[in-house]
Amino acid sequence: MSFIWYILIGIVAGFVAGKLMRGGGFGIIVNLVVGIIGGVLGGWLFSLFGISTSSIIGNLITSVVGAVFLLWIVGLLSRRSDN
Repeated sequence: MSFIWYILIGIVAGFVAGKLMRGGGFGIIVNLVVGIIGGVLGGWLFSLFGISTSSIIGNLITSVVGAVFLLWIVGLLSRRSDN
C-alpha cells in the first residue's frame, strides 16, 4: 500500500511543481517522474538542514520542494544551452 502512496504523492508533487514553475502540468507520466525525483532530491535537501518528515503531508511538501528545485535547475540548464 505504501508504494501506491509514493506514486500518488509523486504525481501530485510533480503536478504542483509544474503549476508553480511553469504555469501548467506536464502530463501524468512526466509529473510522476518529476515528483519521484523531487521526493528524493527534497529528502536529501531537507536532511542537509536536519529536517525530517513522517506524515503524508510532510512527504508531499518535501516532494514538492524537491520537484520545484529540480525544475529550477532544469530551467537554468536549458537557458544556458539556448545561448
